[in-house]
Amino acid sequence: MTPISPHKPAHLCLLQSSLSYSHLAPSNPFLILAYDKIAVASHRLEPMRKGKRKKKPSPGSSQRERESQSHLLEQKENPNKNPHSFTERERHCDFCLERETKNDAVKMFRNQYDTDVTTWSPAGRLFQVEYAMEAVKQGSAAIGLRSKTHVVLACVNKANSELSSHQKKIFKVDDHIGVAIAGLTADGRVLSRYMRSEAINYNYTYESPLPVGRLVVQLADKAQVCTQRSWKRPYGVGLLVGGLDESGAHLYYNCPSGNYFEYQAFAIGSRSQAAKTYLERRFENFTGSTREDLIKDALIATRETLQGEKLRSSICTIAVVGVGEPFHILDQDTVQKLIDAFEIVQDEAPAAEPDAGAEPAAAAEEGEGSGAGADQAAVPEPDVAPMDI
Repeated sequence: MTPISPHKPAHLCLLQSSLSYSHLAPSNPFLILAYDKIAVASHRLEPMRKGKRKKKPSPGSSQRERESQSHLLEQKENPNKNPHSFTERERHCDFCLERETKNDAVKMFRNQYDTDVTTWSPAGRLFQVEYAMEAVKQGSAAIGLRSKTHVVLACVNKANSELSSHQKKIFKVDDHIGVAIAGLTADGRVLSRYMRSEAINYNYTYESPLPVGRLVVQLADKAQVCTQRSWKRPYGVGLLVGGLDESGAHLYYNCPSGNYFEYQAFAIGSRSQAAKTYLERRFENFTGSTREDLIKDALIATRETLQGEKLRSSICTIAVVGVGEPFHILDQDTVQKLIDAFEIVQDEAPAAEPDAGAEPAAAAEEGEGSGAGADQAAVPEPDVAPMDI
C-alpha cells in the first residue's frame, strides 16, 4: 500500500493504493474485496474534500496521479473489461455497509456456532449438545435408586392441561431392564424401542438375557453418532436405565452427549437438585435397603421435586425390578396406599419427638388421643382441593 505523503492529499493516496490491485491473482477475491472497500472510501472522500470529481487529469498533476485517474476512467468506460467492475463492487460494498448497520442483522449473527452440531466454538464447545442437555433439565423429574437386589424407578407425570393426559415416562425394555426418561418424550420412545429391539435380538441369538452394561454402551454409541453428523441432531432426552443381570443390580444414566455413568441413586429433570440433596444424605443406606425402603425413599425424593405440591398417585409413577421380580409398573392404588402410609408416618413423627424420653406405654396412650384428632382432621382434607392441577 502506498504510504501517505505530506505533499499529497490523503484521499489521493488511498485512491492510488486502492487501484493497484491489478497485480492480484483472480484466485484472491478477499484481497480484491479489501482493496475495493478502500476504493469506495476514497471515491466518497474525494468529492467531499475537492468538490466535483475531475473527469480528466490536470496537466499539472504528477505522472502517478495521471496514471491512477486514467485507470479509473478506463474502468468506468469499460466496465465489462474487468469482471469485478467498479459499479458492482461499489453496490456490493454499499449493501454490506447497510446490512452491518441494521440491528436485526447484528442480532442474527450474534452466535455463529450453534447452527450445526459439528461446528466447534472457539472455547471448544458444541452448543447443539448443550441445548439437548438443557432440554433434559427442563423435562419432568425422573429418579432412580438401587440396592443389591432391587432397582426402583420413579417419575413425575405432568399434563399440559387439565383436559389432557400425561405422557408415559417409564418404559419396559425386557423382563430385567426398564428405563425412565426426562426431556423430549418422543426421543425417549424412539430410544426405548431401539433398546427393546436390541434386547430381543440378543435373547434370540444367544438365548440369554442381555447384560445391562452392554445395552447401555450400545445406547451411548447411538447417541454419540448424532453429535458428529451434520444432518442429525442430538437426542434431547436423558435416560435412567435400571436392570438386573448376573453381576447384580445396575442403574445407569445416559446423557445426550453419548456419555454414560453408573450411579447408586440419581435424579434428572426439572427441580431434580432437591431430590439429589435427599439422595446424597441417604445413599449409603441404599445398598442394604429392602424393596419397601427403596420405594419409600423414591417417593420422598419425588415429593422433594414437587416444591410444596401434595404427592398423589396421579402425578407419579413407580416401577420395580429385582431378584425373582420382573420389571413392572405399580398400579395407582398400590402407589396411593404407599403414599398414605408414608404420610401417616411423617405426621406422627413430629408429635412423638417431644415425648422421646417418656415410657413407651405413655407415649402409646398419648398417641391414641392425638391419632384420633389427626384422623378427624385428615378426613376432610381430600375434599378441600378436589381439582388436580
